[in-house]
Amino acid sequence: MRIQLKLIPGLLFTAAALLSPTAQSAETYPSRTVRIIVPSAPGGSVDTLGRLVAQKLSTSLGQQFVVENRPGSGGVVGTEIVAKAQPDGYTLLMAYHSHVINPTLYKKLPFDTVKDFIPITQVAVQPLLFNVHPSLPANNPRELLNLAKARPGQILYGSAGSGSGGHLATEMFAYMGGVKMTHVPYKGASPALIDVIAGNTQLMVATFIASMGHINGGRLKAVGVSSAKRSTVLPKVPAISEAIPGFEALVSYFFLAPAGTPNDIIQKLSAESIKGLKAPDTVERLAANSAEPVASTPAETAKVIQSEMVKWGKIVQVSGAKAN
Repeated sequence: MRIQLKLIPGLLFTAAALLSPTAQSAETYPSRTVRIIVPSAPGGSVDTLGRLVAQKLSTSLGQQFVVENRPGSGGVVGTEIVAKAQPDGYTLLMAYHSHVINPTLYKKLPFDTVKDFIPITQVAVQPLLFNVHPSLPANNPRELLNLAKARPGQILYGSAGSGSGGHLATEMFAYMGGVKMTHVPYKGASPALIDVIAGNTQLMVATFIASMGHINGGRLKAVGVSSAKRSTVLPKVPAISEAIPGFEALVSYFFLAPAGTPNDIIQKLSAESIKGLKAPDTVERLAANSAEPVASTPAETAKVIQSEMVKWGKIVQVSGAKAN
């Protein structure tokens, strides 16, 4: 009788596991459509990457991976959906840079950035461009730094909002360069770009996608790139690190699943994602926007998320940035 009583809990646990919706093995996964939540509006870099990964996985795994845009609150709305989703591999997240910024930017989040997610892979990294109005007498990072030192607080820089990637990259420049500039936050990148083009502000840090048309049209002047080295897209534009050693501000993109998703499914998604990201056509598509695939393992990605949270958390604190 005692032996039977000891066996019952184990038997009940096994039965529960077999009945659980998360008990599907990687051999049969996926057996239906998988949705990838993109916590931003259609058309941006994270949306483009989400659709690229969805296309690759649909082809390699034989089921549809579809992108569902859920913008709001700097990525918080869409991210919360995935954090609270059933951990069965059918609801995934294409997170962007806000994922590692928000833990410090917000006093309270409706999820735990580390505990509520399992990394699949770090998809890519992308540098930003330091753009100025053509009339500003600075043509490279050193001249911009010297001008900011000569005019403390007089250079106005716009951003897509407090705590955005462009805002914090500019604050990192000011912090590491020992200068003071004045932040002008906007509700989105487009109105911020319009004002720097009009000359109402003098500087804006933005993505290559948002910047290149205006640079080619002579409406903006690129004076620096935020990667450690120069970009092959604009090889004549110096890296900020040429004036401020050690400077690097990259936009990161992460592919994540809800915590509790079976490990064999995570490993399958990771292997197929890495294969797709390393494909020559993917590398070429990303390079056109000065992005570079990372294609890291889940363990490697977890370490990057932790280190990026520390790095950007410090810049949030020294800048005094607050969530809009």
